[in-house]
Amino acid sequence: MLIIIPAFNEEKSIGAVIAKIRQTVPKADILVVSDGSTDNTAAISTGLGAHVINHAFNLGYGGALQSGFRFALNKNYDMVVTMDADGQHDPAYIENLLAAKVRDGANIVIGTRFIDSDYKAGFFKGAVISMFSTIIRLYTGKTITDPTSGFQLMDRAVLSYLSHGDNFPLDYPDANMIMLLHKKKFRIAETPVKMFSRLDGVSMHSGIRPLIYMVRMLLAIVMVVLRRD
Repeated sequence: MLIIIPAFNEEKSIGAVIAKIRQTVPKADILVVSDGSTDNTAAISTGLGAHVINHAFNLGYGGALQSGFRFALNKNYDMVVTMDADGQHDPAYIENLLAAKVRDGANIVIGTRFIDSDYKAGFFKGAVISMFSTIIRLYTGKTITDPTSGFQLMDRAVLSYLSHGDNFPLDYPDANMIMLLHKKKFRIAETPVKMFSRLDGVSMHSGIRPLIYMVRMLLAIVMVVLRRD
């Protein structure tokens, strides 16, 4: 199993993230995709024994993930787990993702912070998540409570599909990807995980970014619905 961690200028948190993964899932390999970082993210990750991909420029979250997917396919990994570099995801819950994959026969398992948890999102963020969750339910018939979660498990079939062409966006792969994978007949499951406040830095969903995210995601969802291939 390969754990893929997209990272942009996360030198203050990446060391602790890698260390915690080593403690909880010592047999897993770790890949850090330094997405145009200008700090010591890549050097710290290399020093801790992680595989590292360095992007010369910032491609965006989706672009970093796609580089990780291609690496996993080239190295013949059958399964990957994606985690954030800011310390929000607890690797101890990877076992929940694995159990849900086996239980539900899923190709992709999404870790949700909203089931069996006291996690509370801010008002606007919570409203946006609820809106996209509703759209997903209307389109797929499935309830996904946390469509913005970056804590996910994917098998090789999903990796192979998402690593090609325009199947994966460079910026926000959330509700649109859940809907697209459902459309392509991949099996999707959700399982509870625990998430923390980020260790350092500013969320990519801070400031005016949530509004931009909402508009772009709605457009991306329209494209999925209209997509013919």
